[in-house]
Amino acid sequence: MVTIEDLPDQLPSLTPAPPKKSRFKASRVTFEAEDPEARLDRHDTHISALLSRIIERDTSSTPLSLPAFTGLAFPKVVHRSENSSQVPLSSVGGKKSIFARQIAAQRLKEGKTPLHCAAEPTEQNLPPETSMDTDQCDDAEAPLGSAPGLVSGQGLRVPDSSGETQRIHKENQTRLQTMSQSEIQEEQKKLLTQLDPRLVEFVRSRKAQSVSFSASPSKQPGGRSSKESCPLGNVGRESCSSAAAVLSQRAQEVEMGGNDEEEEEEEEGKLPPPPAMTEEDLLVKPQKEWVHMDKLEPEKLEWMRDLPAPRRRGTRKEMQARFDFAGSLIPPTEDLPTHLGLHHHGEEPERAGYSLQELFLLSRSQVIQQRSLALGTLANILSKACAGKYQSVLKGSVTSTLLDAGLLFLLRFALDDSVEGVMSAAVHALKTLLVCAEDEECLDSTFSWFRGLASFPLLPSAQEEQDEEEDEVLDEIMKTTAKEKEERKTDHDVARQDVIKGLLKMKLLPRLRYILEVFRPSPRVVQDVLSILTRIARHSSSSATQVLDCPRLMETVMSEFLPTSWTAPSSPLPPSVYGLPQASAMKLLRVLATSGRHACARLLNSIGVRERVSCLLSAEVSELLLEPSEALRITTEAYRLWTVAAAYGQACNLYIDLYSALVKVLQSVQRALNPSDHLLPLQLQRVLALLSLLTQVTHTAGCHQELQAGMVSSQGEECPPPPPVSWGHVAGLQTSLLGHLKGFVKSLDNPLQKDSSLTLIPAYLVYLEAYYHQLSKQKCFKPVETLQELEQLTSEVLFPLFSHHIVRDLMRNLRSSSVVCKAQSCHQGPETTPSLPGLACPGWRDGPGLVGPSSPFPLLTSLILLLQTVTGIHKGLSCKFSGLLLSEPVIVYLRSCSQATSTLSHTRAWLLRHEHHLLYLLLRLAHRLVPIDAEVAKHASLYHQVALVLLPWLLPGSEYLAHELLSTVIFSKDFISEGHSGGPEAVELGELKLHEDTHHLTSPSLQTVGALLREACVQLPSIRGCFLTHLAHLESTVLVSRDAFLGRNPWINSHLLPELTGPTLPSDWPFLPLLSLYERTGAPDGGALAVEELPHGALQMVTHCLQWLLLLEVWREEALKVIPPVAKLARLSCVFLCSSDLFLERPVQKLTWGLFRLLTRRSRLDSLDLNVPPPGLASFLDLYSALLSQFEAVSFGDRLFGCWLLLPLQRRYNATMRLAVFGEHMGMLRSLGVTLEQLSIPIERFTSPPEDSLPLLCLYFRSLVTGTLKLRWCPILYVVALSHVNSFIFSQDAAAQEVEAARHDMLRKIYYLADKGTLLLHSLILSDLQTLQGVY
Repeated sequence: MVTIEDLPDQLPSLTPAPPKKSRFKASRVTFEAEDPEARLDRHDTHISALLSRIIERDTSSTPLSLPAFTGLAFPKVVHRSENSSQVPLSSVGGKKSIFARQIAAQRLKEGKTPLHCAAEPTEQNLPPETSMDTDQCDDAEAPLGSAPGLVSGQGLRVPDSSGETQRIHKENQTRLQTMSQSEIQEEQKKLLTQLDPRLVEFVRSRKAQSVSFSASPSKQPGGRSSKESCPLGNVGRESCSSAAAVLSQRAQEVEMGGNDEEEEEEEEGKLPPPPAMTEEDLLVKPQKEWVHMDKLEPEKLEWMRDLPAPRRRGTRKEMQARFDFAGSLIPPTEDLPTHLGLHHHGEEPERAGYSLQELFLLSRSQVIQQRSLALGTLANILSKACAGKYQSVLKGSVTSTLLDAGLLFLLRFALDDSVEGVMSAAVHALKTLLVCAEDEECLDSTFSWFRGLASFPLLPSAQEEQDEEEDEVLDEIMKTTAKEKEERKTDHDVARQDVIKGLLKMKLLPRLRYILEVFRPSPRVVQDVLSILTRIARHSSSSATQVLDCPRLMETVMSEFLPTSWTAPSSPLPPSVYGLPQASAMKLLRVLATSGRHACARLLNSIGVRERVSCLLSAEVSELLLEPSEALRITTEAYRLWTVAAAYGQACNLYIDLYSALVKVLQSVQRALNPSDHLLPLQLQRVLALLSLLTQVTHTAGCHQELQAGMVSSQGEECPPPPPVSWGHVAGLQTSLLGHLKGFVKSLDNPLQKDSSLTLIPAYLVYLEAYYHQLSKQKCFKPVETLQELEQLTSEVLFPLFSHHIVRDLMRNLRSSSVVCKAQSCHQGPETTPSLPGLACPGWRDGPGLVGPSSPFPLLTSLILLLQTVTGIHKGLSCKFSGLLLSEPVIVYLRSCSQATSTLSHTRAWLLRHEHHLLYLLLRLAHRLVPIDAEVAKHASLYHQVALVLLPWLLPGSEYLAHELLSTVIFSKDFISEGHSGGPEAVELGELKLHEDTHHLTSPSLQTVGALLREACVQLPSIRGCFLTHLAHLESTVLVSRDAFLGRNPWINSHLLPELTGPTLPSDWPFLPLLSLYERTGAPDGGALAVEELPHGALQMVTHCLQWLLLLEVWREEALKVIPPVAKLARLSCVFLCSSDLFLERPVQKLTWGLFRLLTRRSRLDSLDLNVPPPGLASFLDLYSALLSQFEAVSFGDRLFGCWLLLPLQRRYNATMRLAVFGEHMGMLRSLGVTLEQLSIPIERFTSPPEDSLPLLCLYFRSLVTGTLKLRWCPILYVVALSHVNSFIFSQDAAAQEVEAARHDMLRKIYYLADKGTLLLHSLILSDLQTLQGVY
């Protein structure tokens, strides 16, 4: 049986289709008195109509000419050499064929005019009697048709066509002379309205062209005046006026810089064509002996002319961007010499430079040099675009434009080119597209910071395609995995969403391996290929795995660019880097190791990285047979790679093997940091990498004891093996490194060593924090000796460092260096492409920033990190550092952060993570000091505000920080100082004053906000437990984040942070318990469950959630400003939708009343916009419909629920919600007995302005007339309906016929309703709103 899918079961209804509207019909010219029959005949296209209109042409006055008689049997063959029988080009009007010129010559011999002259009569060939006076032709604008124009008369069916023309002309002249100027203008306007505007525009453009070909008075031959130069015949005064209008219109489109530019723009279209080239203009004169070179063909020599100078173009229209070979944008007004090679025979040959389209075309040329040149130019353009050089001068993103045009495929094709030069240019262009050198430098500079070795994967934001949504309907598509869907996509679709994935799908890795292995290119190409591989490894862990799995790729890198033995290069810049160690290759291994523990173990054990690291670090830098700078770079990268491995608890046996070499390097640190050494920046990076290595080894050694005990007690359960290094291996380094730190703190006073000291001190502080953090967990920990040691450390190092004037000056840059406060200098940022995210670091050294040289963030973060550990061991040292929290720069910075709003993107996330670390550490230090220091406690509310703002900012990977803030600061009574300093009492007094000012009584249930706040402060520990319970689903991620934050290296699986999909907690996290209960009970069951049927503890959970929301609304309003008021109202509506009687419980009722009063304060009502859909909902109307149904089902006339439903019925909101109440849910009007005092919203917000929706007014009237809406049932809506119907019936404003009919119909129905009508009519006559309020 054959079945056809998607075939409807029933036949479609045969309803007539709507009539089609023709655009051409609307544009036709019609006349009022036109006969429809004549109009039909005119448009009849039948063959009979056509035949009946055939009229024989009158040839009585046309002269006849017989062909000339010759003695030849056939016409003579035309030869090219017979120039005498041809007419010059100027006589025949343009370029004509040889045959046409022969015919023209024959007609001239017979005394006839050429055929082309008959249709274009000029002033010279008109008879004398047809000349017209042109005295009125001046520069002033004249309306269309104000001057007479004489036509040729050709086509008239009379013998004497010229005489008939003159008679018509004289008749027109006589009639025009009898008319006044106003009558002429009126007739002109009438004619213009009847004619097609396009036809009028065409005539005016023809007149303008004729004016443009006429010369100025100074250039007329014979000194003719401007009157004589006005064209006659087809052009009169009308042509002058239309030309002036055209030039005026063009002047409005031109962005002029002065009068000269305006004149030049106007003269642009009037320039005569250049004269044809003559033999004197040729650079090489033709010789007689040259065959077929005796004829001059000017049209073929036009390309040899000199290019015209580029004119000033001030038009507002976009102009095509042109670039030179260095990627610089060439201004359209710049006149460059031709020897630069920037002129060509494409579009706009007078302009120098190449457009992007021309470069694309040139890159596919058959000439090798052209392909290389185009690819190199594209690489330079990409480099400048990534740096943001074009943002102020070009519209749109250059990088996005190139990617949309297919740049990725162009480069991929070029990589397959067999010519090495073209392939090298393609590799360089691809590297410029993918890799930003300054981004890599920024990441390297933050490697030694706290948690600096971790980074986010550079994945684009996830985007769902509409095509996939349609495919999901099919069962077969539903069963396919994400990997299969990805494989079915084309290369274009994948590359459009993710450039790196697109390149991997195009088999980029095997091609790069082939280039390195077979081509063996130049050093620059090798560096570009290694940089591309590094960028691919940063994309994601799966991309890094593909790099590792590519056949022979890693083997080629290891054998050619990280050999175990090599010879010294013969020159500083060797022609080939094959066989020499490369720092970029070591960096590639480090980035691959960052992607995961297994990838790092694979590199160390299977590929031979362990041997390379040992070989490079066991010898002195001067003994590596490399250039000093390259030796420093590769040893620095070796230390960093080893650091990443040690951060997994791997490669620690190398620490034992190379211990002596490490100690020797530490001993030479002071000598290596010579301020006059040009290699000082590289030396500093090497020392920082070494300190990072020692920090991670210390963390790993500190876990040895725990892992040893865990392996004994695990009894077969999975447990990481203990590392080979123990605490005894690392304990001896602390003394040496502490001595270094003391020396660097003292050298802050030395101007030559200040910068070096500020660079190194943070790394030493991070090491000491790791040492003391792990020391407190060891069995060998001696509390008394450690406390004395910490006191000495504080007095000799930490306090002098904090009090130093250099550090104080540096702290003043906190706010200007902050990313959160957005106080950075306003410089143009780089271009961002959604499919190719970057870090946006170009220019980071030039201005203030978090990574800039004047940034205090690395020093303050490491200092407070160490203070957190020290004060945790020695509680008595806490008060000594209260000055840090009380310093003016820190207070100003925290206040700015409390008022800031953070946005999430790849360009900010990696910087925001470091700033979040500093804010968290400041809050933890405040948590330690607020209970014991009265001065710090004065700013407790500020610290609490910052904690509330920071919590929804925390990024993936910082779940442990969020858990700690919730456990300590967020719900701490010490930080909510209002709870124990008269805050609830102040709220109660404020309410009493408000009631006295409003002069009306309020329900006692509404005067409980102060008492509710007092109860909420008592319940803070329970509230904290409630929220921590609802965040239990984050437990696994919290544990992973805790291991990374506390240095539990053997438990860390990857230093690649989770994908950047959003913050750890949503911005509306205070509503989470309420939303989770609604998702479990209200959504599937429609809110029909009773409280007893809800999950255990649901009532207590909702109560705690509402208490916390009430506390935040009263005392921490700024913390909830990121949540729109409509979102708050929508989420609180879950109280009514979760259960059938949850909102009737007394604690829930009181708290919801309090929140309702806060949301409906007069200062908040204006900001409550229900026309905007709340986040997470398609529209507020859907939620309101659910609330109406719930009210009818379970409300029992509850006043709180009724107030909740009345709030959206204000006049300024969408009438659809009012229509839903009076149209679909009229039954609720019997139980909606809320009074105006209970609603606490002015009645004017419901009655003003008068209702303009006629269907709603009819519903109002029907409910009043039928008795569905009564005063004792629904007082507020009764007054609202009465007021609007009153305003409608007695309105004096002019209205449409439909509205007037409805108004009279209402009055007629009232009149015929007898007793009810009399009472209703009496109420309607009371037009005063206050009288209406007094009725009830």
